[in-house]
Amino acid sequence: AIQCTLARGDIIMREDVEEFERRLANFTNTKYAVGLNSGTDALYLSLRALNIGQGDEVITISWTFVATIAVISQVGAKPILVDIKENDYLIDPKLIEKAITPKTKAIIPVHFNGVMCDMDKIMKIAKKHRLYVIEDAAQAFLRQYKGKMAGSIGDIGCFSFYPSKLIGAYGDAWGITTNNKEIYEK
Repeated sequence: AIQCTLARGDIIMREDVEEFERRLANFTNTKYAVGLNSGTDALYLSLRALNIGQGDEVITISWTFVATIAVISQVGAKPILVDIKENDYLIDPKLIEKAITPKTKAIIPVHFNGVMCDMDKIMKIAKKHRLYVIEDAAQAFLRQYKGKMAGSIGDIGCFSFYPSKLIGAYGDAWGITTNNKEIYEK
């Protein structure tokens, strides 16, 4: 596949990317998927698509890769960091609700090492407070939570296909999934 792509010269935004997007959406049981160059951009564009910016707050985990927090600041929002649970190193849903203020617009749970966050509790909190959920599923491709694929539960899912991940690309690559057409188009 790599040789064919290189021979055609279809390096950027061509039919292979469109096919990848169709397959990613189908595999994750979402309506839409977008292939991207990096995880930083996947998270950044997700926040932008949700109109999160200056003066807003986004709750995420305190123990994560710097990009998760950096993109929140990059859009002008304030990262609100909550601690992890000791047994699995995932975001503690009990601490999410305590961190919510009138400025909170979204939650970014980060699935680690193939283990998914307690999405039932997170989605319940998000619904109660009318917050968006962006799943950072960089380390959870192929994983399921109660029969639902990672990246299909929140408003947006962000996947990594960096060479060291479970399914790696030839270089840095990410994908975004969503069931919301407006978010997809943005």
